[in-house]
Amino acid sequence: MEKFVLNVLKREKSGKGAARQLRREGFIPCIIYRGGESAPIQISSKEILPFMNIATREKLFVTLKFENSEKQAILQDYQVDPITGKLLHVDFMEVSATEKIRVTVPVMLIGEPIGVRQDKGILQHGIPEIEIEAIPEKIPGHIEVDVSQLEVGDAIHVGDIKFEEGIKVLSEPDEVIATVTVEAEEVEIAPSTEETVEPEVIKKGKKAKEEEQE
Repeated sequence: MEKFVLNVLKREKSGKGAARQLRREGFIPCIIYRGGESAPIQISSKEILPFMNIATREKLFVTLKFENSEKQAILQDYQVDPITGKLLHVDFMEVSATEKIRVTVPVMLIGEPIGVRQDKGILQHGIPEIEIEAIPEKIPGHIEVDVSQLEVGDAIHVGDIKFEEGIKVLSEPDEVIATVTVEAEEVEIAPSTEETVEPEVIKKGKKAKEEEQE
């Protein structure tokens, strides 16, 4: 897992107003969790944005550097503005170098399947992440899955992936990671040349209604 170092300051004020003020001053409000407890912190936008550009695609191990101490953590969650896409808030989870943690690791498909290249099949992506349990140094940034040998009808499941010793896979082994399917052909339906005959029951019903009105 790639490592990052971010300089951290303790955050004294909380609330939406204080968070907006921090962002105007060039900081992102954050929280670090550990064993049910949490501590508000703030990190410079210039430092955290390069980290987030990678951490949203890769699982990263980060050192949060305080004035007199350091903590090891991973990205737990984050919020962005739905309109502007700007980063609003980040959650970190503190971890121990010797303690196993449960995380989801992104899946990256590599290669062009035989079924796509030769038979015009379609590569279908399955689950985007695999959940594992391991100590931080064993956790990969992403999991590469080679799909180049897949033919039409073939699939790769979680249970087919080989993991390094010390990694426990928590996702179900039969979950599909990738499969190649046949491209569906468009079927053109010719318009009917027969006249549409009004059902007799409707005619009778209409006539009966008219008779009742007379």
